[in-house]
Amino acid sequence: MRHEQYSGFPAGIQQIHSVNNDTREFGVKKVAVVGGGLAGSECAWRLAEAGVSVTLFEMKPKKYSEAHEQDGLAELICSNSFRSSEPGTGIGLLHAEMRELGSLVMQAADETSVPAGKALAVDRALFSAYITERIESHANIELVRDEIVSLDDERLAGFDAVCVTAGPLASQSLADSLVEAIGGKGLYFYDAIAPIVSRDSIDFSKAFWGSRWRPEDDDYLNCPMNEEEYKAFVQALLDGEKVQPHEFEKAIHFEGCLPVEEMARRGEMTLAFGPLKPVGLTNPHSEEKPFAVIQLRAENRDKTAFNLVGFQTKLKYPEQKRIFRMIPGLENAEFLRLGSIHRNTYVNAPEVLTDELELKARPGVYLAGQITGVEGYLESAACGLWLGMLLGARFADRELTHPPRETALGALMGHLQTEPVKRFQPSNINFGLMPGLKKRIPKKFRKEKYAERAQAAFEEWMGIIG
Repeated sequence: MRHEQYSGFPAGIQQIHSVNNDTREFGVKKVAVVGGGLAGSECAWRLAEAGVSVTLFEMKPKKYSEAHEQDGLAELICSNSFRSSEPGTGIGLLHAEMRELGSLVMQAADETSVPAGKALAVDRALFSAYITERIESHANIELVRDEIVSLDDERLAGFDAVCVTAGPLASQSLADSLVEAIGGKGLYFYDAIAPIVSRDSIDFSKAFWGSRWRPEDDDYLNCPMNEEEYKAFVQALLDGEKVQPHEFEKAIHFEGCLPVEEMARRGEMTLAFGPLKPVGLTNPHSEEKPFAVIQLRAENRDKTAFNLVGFQTKLKYPEQKRIFRMIPGLENAEFLRLGSIHRNTYVNAPEVLTDELELKARPGVYLAGQITGVEGYLESAACGLWLGMLLGARFADRELTHPPRETALGALMGHLQTEPVKRFQPSNINFGLMPGLKKRIPKKFRKEKYAERAQAAFEEWMGIIG
C-alpha cells in the first residue's frame, strides 16, 4: 500500500531545521535537481548548504516507478542495509569518508539505524522521513512534486546547471531523452529485490537468533536446512516459473545482486557456499549441524518485519510464496513484500561524462547516482554528494581538487572515468577500484593496508580542501 504524502516528522527523531538564510534572490546561482532519491537528496542538500538556490523535482506521488511505492524522498528499495561499517572494507571506508564530508544520508542512517551486526541497516520509513523533513525545511530548497519528462522540459530553462539524479528507474520519457542526448543506446542490467516477511508468521521453534561472525549477537534470524531440504529447495528454485524480460530486452544481471535462482543455476552448491553458508552458526534446536542457513535481517527497530538476505528474485509471485515457504520456519510465512525484478538504466560513463560528471554532449547537464554506473545505496549517495561539492565550489569560484584514487570516494569516481577492458559495467566500491599496493603484502594483511593507505590519503586531501 502506498503511504500518504509525508506530513510530519516521526516520533523519536528530533526535528532539525536549517538555519541558513533564504538565498532565493537575484544573482544567486540556481540549480535544478531531477530525482529525489539518495543521490538527488544528497546533491540538493550539499548545494543548498553552499548557498545555492535548488529546485528539486520528484515525480512521486503523481507517478511511481515499477519498484517505488512510498511518497517520501530517498526511498530504499532493494534492502534496508548500507552494508558493512568495518573500516577494513571499501564500503566501511566510504561510510567514514561521507561522515567526514557531512553527508545527509549518513546523518539519516545513523539516526535511524537498526541492529545488524557489523552492517549499518536502517528503519526504512524513519530514514525516508528524516531526509524528507530536512529537504522540505531547508530555506534554499524548493521541492516540486512533478515529473520532468525530458532534458528539454521548459521547466529546466534558466538554471545555471541541471543535475539528473533520477536513478536507474528513471521514467521512460526521461531515459529516452537522455539516450538521444548521448547519441546512442542506453546500457542496462536487471536488478532484483528480496521479499519481506512478518515476524508473527515465523516459526521460532525452528528459527534461531545468531550472527555468523559474532556468536554473541542476535542481529539475524536464521532458518537452518539439512542436506535433503537444501537440495529440494535448490531444485524448486530452478524449476520455478520466472518473470521473463520483454522480447527486445536482454537480461544482464549485476554480479553483486544476482537473483537467488540465478545463483542456483550456477551449481547445486553455489548457494551453500554463498548467502546460505552455515559457517559460524549453531542451531540450539538440534544437535545436527545445519547444511545450509537462510538468514533474515530486521527491517525495522521493532523487528516486526524481516528481509530474506541474499534472496533477490525474479520468481513470479505465486512461485515465491510456494518455494520460500519450503524454508524451515517459514512454512506459514506472511509476505509483507514479495520480490520483484526491474530494469536499471545506466550510461557508459567513461564515454559520455567528463571527470566532473557533466554530459560531454550536453554542457550544463550533469548526472549523479546509479544512472552513472555506480552501484549501491551509499555509492549513489556519494556520487550525489561529490557533484554537489563540485558545483558548490565552482559557483563560489573556488578550486576543488578531486579525491585521490587511494580513497573510497576517489576510487568510486575514478571508476566512472576508467576505460573498461571489455564494456563498462556498474560497480560497488571495492579495493579493486583503487591503485594496487606498491609492495607485496601477505593476503591476510592486504585489506588492512589498503584501508590504512586510504585513511591517510583522505586525511591529507581533507587538509588540502579545507
